Order: sequence, then C-alpha cells, then structure tokens
Amino acid sequence: MKIFVTRKIPAPGIELLKKEGTVDINPHNRVLTKEEIIKGIKGKDGLLCLLTDPIDKVVINAEPQLKMIASYAVGYDNIDVAAATKLGIPVSNTPGVLTETTAELAWALLFAVARRIVEGDTFTRKGTFKGWEPLLMLGQDVTKKTLGVIGTGRIGTAFALKSKGFLMNILYTDEQRNEHLEKELGATKVPLSKLLKESDFISIHVPLTKATHHLIDEKELRLMKKTAVLINTARGPIINEKALVKALREQWIFGAGLDVYEREPEISKELVRLQNVILQPHTGSATIETRTKMALMATENIIIGLKGGVPPNCVNKEVFLRKSTR
Repeated sequence: MKIFVTRKIPAPGIELLKKEGTVDINPHNRVLTKEEIIKGIKGKDGLLCLLTDPIDKVVINAEPQLKMIASYAVGYDNIDVAAATKLGIPVSNTPGVLTETTAELAWALLFAVARRIVEGDTFTRKGTFKGWEPLLMLGQDVTKKTLGVIGTGRIGTAFALKSKGFLMNILYTDEQRNEHLEKELGATKVPLSKLLKESDFISIHVPLTKATHHLIDEKELRLMKKTAVLINTARGPIINEKALVKALREQWIFGAGLDVYEREPEISKELVRLQNVILQPHTGSATIETRTKMALMATENIIIGLKGGVPPNCVNKEVFLRKSTR
C-alpha cells in the first residue's frame, strides 16, 4: 500500500505505516495547500490528513487510486465525507482517545482566566510586582459556582465530571438528556439562554455544524454575567469572534480562554491585544501520550481500511453497503 501523510506525526504511527507499505510524508512544517495535497496523493492508495487540511470534493476526486482517508483528529468537518462516500471511500477519525486531555485543557484555561495567571506571570516577569496589595490581580472564585456546559458528548461530559471536587452547580444544554451527569453531579438540562444567564463559567463542547456556527454571538454574549468566563476548546466559528472582541473590550464578561479561532490560524489583532483573554495554539490534545495514541489509531484505521476491512473508527460505514460510483 502507498500512503501520503500531510504532516509529520509521532514516530510510532509512521513506523507502523512503514511496516505495511510505502509512506510519503509532507517535508514542510506547515499546512499544505490544496494543490500540494493533490500532488501528494498522486498514485497513492491512502491519505492520512490533519483537521487543518482542506480535503474537499476536488481533492477526493483527483486520484482514482485513492481508497481510504484517515483523519488524525476527532473532528472531520474539513473533509467532504459525502463526496468520499459517493466514491466508496471510507473516512475515519480518532474519537475517544483525546477526551480527557481536551477536557483537562478546558479546565486549565478556566482556572488561568479566573485567576488571571498569564496576566500575573507577565506582570511579575516585568518587575512590576512590588509586594502584596489588597486589590492586586483580583480574579474569580471557582468553588461552589455555577458551571454551564454547552454540549455533553464525550469531551463535554468528561469536562463536567471533573468539576465534582469544586462542588459546582452544573447546568448543561444538549439535544439529548445526559442522565450520567444528572446522576453523578445533579446536573440540570436547560435552554441555552438560561445557561448563559445563570452560569459563572461556560465551556463549549459542541461540534461545528450549520446549527452551531456563531452559536455564541452578540445576543448570547450580552446574556452572560459581567463576571462570567467563556471557554472554547471545540471549534472557533462557534463563537462570532468580532462579537467576542467587543464583549471583552467593553467588559460585558470577565474574560475568555480560547484554544480555537474563527479563521484559524489567523487570529484577530484586536483579540491579541486584549488582556482579559488567554490564547492557546490549538493544543487541546497536545500531550505526548495522547498525540501518540492518535497517531496509532489513525494508522491502524488506514491500514485496516486499505486491507479491505472496516476501520474501527469509520464515520461513513455506509460505504461498505453500497457500490462506488467512481
């Protein structure tokens, strides 16, 4: 089997692929253009891509030999799954493995914003700290506050469960009832508007869809408390970034912690200049253990798919029930 990998991934994954066939890896430490991806998959059976890669209909149709697409990520909104399905090409992702890791980062951002950790670190390094002051770097308490969780899938549920030690009141919004959270935490399912109005901390854990694009806009931001903290480790376009800049600048809310951005990797210059927001470079799953597990999961998916089997994490299993239109 011949496989194209759009970016260098942890070595165990590459080693596993090389045992099965020929591997061609993008030599550049950057996101490839669509044209470069098309060139890379020429004569290849499989494509292992990242969530930053534009795998649209044009790319998928460019190589008749392509038989499998494996995404090194949980999300796959960058892939035209419908186009792949039409051609009988399985598409896989890496769910579950990064659940706890991403939930942990959301908590890291929550505490960092609430207690102004980054701002305090910069203040101290500059030599501005002259001693304890009654009003210096005042933040927000976390214990016994109300936590709002938008989306209680794998990551949202893991995030909420980690609140147990802080004796928090949990509100959540989701299409389905989460009985596990209700049993474990006494969580209450509420409409989004109620969650925004009553929560002290709000964390987003929904996938990016047409329905969730700009789910948090000016109207929603104005519903939040002035002391509220907003966290997003899901997808950037779920928040209207311009509205968020306005909310932070005019202090409608206390602060925000972001790991994703609306036009990633581009970030609003206005957002960068603000002190009441913490900006992370999309590192939700960035631990040695998790990224290695993701590499192995993605490579196992692509190997099984290219051998004619059903990849364990196939997102379009219907391709095995229908013939390709290619």
